[in-house]
Amino acid sequence: MEFIKAIILGIIEGITEWLPISSTGHLILADEFIKLKQSTEFMNMFNVVIQLGAILAVVVIYFKKLNPFDRDKTPRETQLTWQLWLKVIIACIPAIIIGLPLDDWLDLHFHKFVPIAFMLIIYGVAFIYVEKWAKTRPDSLVDLDRMPYKFAFYIGLIQVLSLMPGTSRSGVTILGAILLGASRFVATEFTFFLGIPVMFGASLLKIVKFALSGQGMSFYQFSILIVACATAFGVSIVVIRFLMDYIKKHDFTFFGKYRIVLGVILLVYAGISAVFGG
Repeated sequence: MEFIKAIILGIIEGITEWLPISSTGHLILADEFIKLKQSTEFMNMFNVVIQLGAILAVVVIYFKKLNPFDRDKTPRETQLTWQLWLKVIIACIPAIIIGLPLDDWLDLHFHKFVPIAFMLIIYGVAFIYVEKWAKTRPDSLVDLDRMPYKFAFYIGLIQVLSLMPGTSRSGVTILGAILLGASRFVATEFTFFLGIPVMFGASLLKIVKFALSGQGMSFYQFSILIVACATAFGVSIVVIRFLMDYIKKHDFTFFGKYRIVLGVILLVYAGISAVFGG
């Protein structure tokens, strides 16, 4: 049963990591009904490291675009690849400076139903209104290769908001990039690439904290983690391709409405749990 639960959680992670609907909100809700019988320390690590499976899907799908050592690339294409990585690194700086000191404090105070529900609703409303506004002006950035370094840094600053559980890293960076003038395609693609160092860094941080907690990881726990990551990887391959096709014809309004509905469900569930002592 633990492996079946890990597969279900991997499916949830693979779907919700890339759609701007908050993987944290979905995982915390799923945990209420399909709890893994593991320690709190392991679960804190598991819920972050499972994202490695999702991020590896980006590496696989965009390997040629992201690989500066590809011998088939022209010198100009190689230069653009290095520039893309530099933009990604620049965009990560604010999260490193601000996120590392606040990681434990945010987990302690905001990794709960009510704060997550409010973040889901707030950014759901934001998506709806930003999309309405975006339709009134032309996109100023429609080519990722032409993204200024300053633009990338601004997206990095906006990404700091995603430190709040329930916000959605992909959601807030896509929203921010659209506000800054990027097309949905550029905003989404850069969000995917920005997730690579962010998720690897967050996973490493959680693994180190788990190790320092004094708990060793058993082979059984390691197997559960690998199954969840592998599932998240496979599902992410499908979801990423779906999303890139979806945004060619649609905007993000639907996801904003979905976030609001999910946020309300979480608030209702939290209220019922409080009344009945659940």
